[in-house]
Amino acid sequence: MGIPRAMPSFKPRNTERARKLRREATPAERRLWAYLAKSQLGAKFSRQMPIGPYFADFLCRELMLIVEIDGFSHEMRQEADAVRTRAIEAAGYRLIRFTNADVLGNAEGVVRAIQAAVLAARSQAHPNPSRKREGDANAALELPSRLREGLGVGLTPPLSRQP
Repeated sequence: MGIPRAMPSFKPRNTERARKLRREATPAERRLWAYLAKSQLGAKFSRQMPIGPYFADFLCRELMLIVEIDGFSHEMRQEADAVRTRAIEAAGYRLIRFTNADVLGNAEGVVRAIQAAVLAARSQAHPNPSRKREGDANAALELPSRLREGLGVGLTPPLSRQP
């Protein structure tokens, strides 16, 4: 018989709250999830994931990337959001923010901005690019055909709020 090993201690996660947040997603969160689900942008995102005492709207663990969608209530608590952002970034995550209006009014622009953040995070994670990534820089920003449909000339990227 070997030496008995103690079970590792796990921090409890508030999965009920995460489930509730997923069930009660805003229209903007639901719309963006249609683009982020099933790794459509080349990275796996999860919804309403706990990060310490906070919940990330969309989290890519592999790239340490968080996407937040801010509604009207965030306008009223900018200082609390700034504290939250600093804590999340101190834990090593990169956080990008969009407003509900950005997502609902220009979802394709928001998706392009997230795609660019995913590609930037991947290039930092892999300093020696593969042949596939060495090609045309614009080709790297190519979206899946499902996302390209309906993209017209003149779409402008959304205004991303960075604290």
